[in-house]
Amino acid sequence: MSVKIFITGGTFDKEYDEINGKLFFKDTHMREMLDLGRAKIDVKIRTLMMIDSLEMSKEDRNLIVENCRNSEEEQIIITHGTDTMAETGKIIAKSKLNKTIVLTGAMIPYKFGSSDGLFNLGSALGFVQSLPPGVYIAMNGRCFDYDKVRKNKETGIFEIH
Repeated sequence: MSVKIFITGGTFDKEYDEINGKLFFKDTHMREMLDLGRAKIDVKIRTLMMIDSLEMSKEDRNLIVENCRNSEEEQIIITHGTDTMAETGKIIAKSKLNKTIVLTGAMIPYKFGSSDGLFNLGSALGFVQSLPPGVYIAMNGRCFDYDKVRKNKETGIFEIH
């Protein structure tokens, strides 16, 4: 049984332009992260988009849902920006896909070297393989139901809502 990982962007995959001081997207770092974590499970990766979740449109979210629906895999991880992760989770849940779907992200880009992304990805891999069908958010070593979590913008921590 394999796990599908859909890449949507978010801080997870941002890089820093040293010349203009801005964050930008180039390519996903997912394969490198899985190799670094020594993941030995069958994982299929597909990049859907590379955007900040604050710029995500209804059409973008519909694309995520359609890819989840059409995926042969029943265990799906979605890398996503942290600001609107719960909103996307809600739209996925409305689709009643009968799959285990875990959204995860990072507060600090992976390329910064001190990112929480690797830890969050590892947690999401464990959760997606052990939880029943549903939509979840995995952040900070915890797993939440999509509709019972919020990002505390003062602390940068996900907590029960």
